[in-house]
Amino acid sequence: MTLKSLHLDVVSAEKVLYSGEALMIYATTELGEVGIAPGHTQLLAMLKPGNIRATLVDGSEHIFYVSGGFLEVQPHTATVLSDTAVRAEDLDEEAILLVEQAAKEALRGQPETLEYAKALIELAESAAQLQAIAKLRKRHH
Repeated sequence: MTLKSLHLDVVSAEKVLYSGEALMIYATTELGEVGIAPGHTQLLAMLKPGNIRATLVDGSEHIFYVSGGFLEVQPHTATVLSDTAVRAEDLDEEAILLVEQAAKEALRGQPETLEYAKALIELAESAAQLQAIAKLRKRHH
């Protein structure tokens, strides 16, 4: 680790998805998007379903989808803890679009039911996953 990088761990309930050095990290918290650079002040924030973007020391960028969770930042380390975390390149766009369509159909039902609330969550998660795929595609073009 140099003074110009910080150690990043992205951890799901199942496994460690990434552990290594990063130059910059962007995350979607409950209060909005934050950028984390080396030496950042300590922070503990709740994550919304969304993307974690990390610029690595070699200049490449990794994009992860997280279903929510926590971001803990220390001056030289950042840790993302999420029940569900997936590398953007591992997301299945076709399956996500099917979930999104089913959620939209469920939203046509009666509001204030459990199915309606579940559909809202699925719609938000699928939108965040599709956004991760779009960012990945943009990076490759």
